[in-house]
Amino acid sequence: MILHRTSSITLLLILLSKPLFSQTWKADNGNGSFTNPIFFEEFSDPDLIRVGDDYYMTGTTMHTMPGLPVLHSKDLVNWELLSYAAPRLDFGPQFHLEEGGEIYGQGIWAPSLRYNNGTFYILTNINRIGTQIYSATDPRGPWKHQQLDAGIHDASLLFDDDGKVYAVWNYNEVHMIELEPDLSAVKPETEKVIIPRDTGAGEGAHIYKIDDKYFITITNYDPVCYQITARADNPWGPYEIRTTSAKESMGVSTGWRMYSGYDGNPFNIIPRQENTAGCIPQHQGGIVETQSGEWWGFSMMDYNSIGRVTTLSPVTWVDGWPYFGLESNLTRAPRSWVKPTTGFESEPKALFQRNDDFSGPELNPIWQWNHHPVAEKWELDPRSESLNLTAQPAENFWRAKNTLTQRTVGPESFATAELDASDLEKGDIAGLALLNLPYAWLGAEPTANGLTITQFDQRTGKTVSVEVAGKKIWLRTHSDFDRDLSWFSYSTDGKEYHAIGTEFEMVYQLKTFQGVRFGLFAYNQTGREGGVARFLDFKVDEPRAERTPIPDGKTIKLTNFADSSVVVVWRNMLRPVSANNPLAQSDAALFKVIDQGLGRVSLYSVAQQGFVTVSGLGHLAEIKITKQHYDDASDFQWIDMLRDDLMLLSLKTHRYLHTDPHTSHPYSALSPGAEPNRKGGAVFQFKLIPHEPE
Repeated sequence: MILHRTSSITLLLILLSKPLFSQTWKADNGNGSFTNPIFFEEFSDPDLIRVGDDYYMTGTTMHTMPGLPVLHSKDLVNWELLSYAAPRLDFGPQFHLEEGGEIYGQGIWAPSLRYNNGTFYILTNINRIGTQIYSATDPRGPWKHQQLDAGIHDASLLFDDDGKVYAVWNYNEVHMIELEPDLSAVKPETEKVIIPRDTGAGEGAHIYKIDDKYFITITNYDPVCYQITARADNPWGPYEIRTTSAKESMGVSTGWRMYSGYDGNPFNIIPRQENTAGCIPQHQGGIVETQSGEWWGFSMMDYNSIGRVTTLSPVTWVDGWPYFGLESNLTRAPRSWVKPTTGFESEPKALFQRNDDFSGPELNPIWQWNHHPVAEKWELDPRSESLNLTAQPAENFWRAKNTLTQRTVGPESFATAELDASDLEKGDIAGLALLNLPYAWLGAEPTANGLTITQFDQRTGKTVSVEVAGKKIWLRTHSDFDRDLSWFSYSTDGKEYHAIGTEFEMVYQLKTFQGVRFGLFAYNQTGREGGVARFLDFKVDEPRAERTPIPDGKTIKLTNFADSSVVVVWRNMLRPVSANNPLAQSDAALFKVIDQGLGRVSLYSVAQQGFVTVSGLGHLAEIKITKQHYDDASDFQWIDMLRDDLMLLSLKTHRYLHTDPHTSHPYSALSPGAEPNRKGGAVFQFKLIPHEPE
């Protein structure tokens, strides 16, 4: 049988009436390897440090509250939430969606996390407000807050060995300034340009001192995203520059984009681009050393409508420069690799529990408010075990107060909200939204005999409504983040679901600088305060959270995704042939998979009774069949590309098994990685063969 996941449309039809899935995305494969992204949800502008045997991370949260999550890990792959350093952002009416103001895409950006003399520090800039410092002796909090008399964005802190404290920041022309030792203020007279403009630097600096040298990792976004590293013997420079991470899109092409703000329909949306990476490749990250002396890089990817995700990469030092990637394949990170050696083993786990039945005394910590909430207009009601949102006046969903959000999760997910609309009043609308720009929602409005269920798509301006009896409703959205499409459905009994509206095209945009979010909302459209929406339950289901298991001991046939050619053994080498070629129907196309541990496999040719082995330097026609198994030369990292496809990374060359598409060229093991459209000749699909031929 072909191991293809069911299409999204078929899944929708099936799942409208059947129980959903229970697993959730975990980067840890459970076999000593991991698969990027670390979280298949938005976690942008990450900064990461090690303190003793522990790792801590934070990232951008912009206008959502609480903000600045502080995460902890023992192995760099499995993480837990310890606290939010910024429980609220209360800097004026715009933070409350009042007086016509809003802070979409503003708020907290690009924090710098550091530790010094028993204290954790987070330096960040709140747009339009200024530079903030949060500090705590315990990363679980409480966190103290102070504001600097400065406005330095995307900045990074450095506590030097001599007691001096520095910050670096800015785009293109990089600046450095010294701070008071207690971080109470900057020393304005010390500000200096340390990397002149137009010499290769960008923004999003992370500064380190390593072996008496100063390193700054910096991202560039024009014309594409990539990362450079600057190095100097003195913190003030002069700095040399090298490109240390580039082109690694992990086989993801640029989806719908909107680079400017919204000023009325039609939206200025750039169509999907089949084979363009743009700002998807890894960028805006830094490096960290483990207890064993390994170095690892962390960075983000602009992963289309899901938002910016965090990835992890091995780092290879060459001539004193830290390159993301493996030896012989620098600047390109493998999607899957062996977990870091930290001396600790962790059980595979997800960062967040996404579901919430609202029966506890507090909200599940994954939830964040869209702008500062009105405290007295929401509650967790212990009697009805519900989240109660009082409908406040708003002209539309974008301006609705007390919208409760959480990140969407990929590669595919269903979100279902159970709503008791009995206490809604005339003019109220409440429901489940995909918060984005443009946004879409599925809402319930009260009628004399039941509810009007409405689906609204802001991009098209279209509204679709149906009338239902009763006051309880289940609202569902199904999102496929490979195709950036979502669909809506509803149920009156929680069992049988009915599709409503048309598919919604999800966009990555630079107004909010966020990915699409699930949102629970209630507002009144008539300019007055209305009734109460009681949300009884919220569930997220992920049908594709689990990687396809390595088919250990089974026989497979490999097909190249680029041209549907079949991989065969011919004259003791690997070559592609068409599907109707006799070799494709013979034992020459059959390989037995042998799991070697740590996510690695050997391929054993059924026809030649030997191992697929990289000979020589892995050039064209140097993929041979050998009777003997030759350690790295005969082993490949099995990399699930998460769309029923895979790549095979040679442990000898640190590059991928590959042929030029639409040719008969024999295979090599020299591809640096997948093209954004996956049609470069290094991506495969496989078919299980139930029984080996006699």
